Amino acid sequence: MTRLDVRDIPPVNRHPTIHDAFDDLEPGETLTIVNDHEPKPLFYEFQAEVPAFDDDGYEVERVEPEKFVARFPKRAP
Repeated sequence: MTRLDVRDIPPVNRHPTIHDAFDDLEPGETLTIVNDHEPKPLFYEFQAEVPAFDDDGYEVERVEPEKFVARFPKRAP
């Protein structure tokens, strides 16, 4: 599992950084991101543009008011 805290990354760079990290995953692995807001726009972006994204396995948890942990699984072959 790869964990990426994007809270200190400038917002304009967050999605490209997340996409690069997801691309580096092996099939069946999961990218866990920590964000300061619920990443619904990112979920919809992945759902529409990333065929390897397993949207059925997506999970998000609000652990603090400004801390969300989301899991983006990559489809197994």
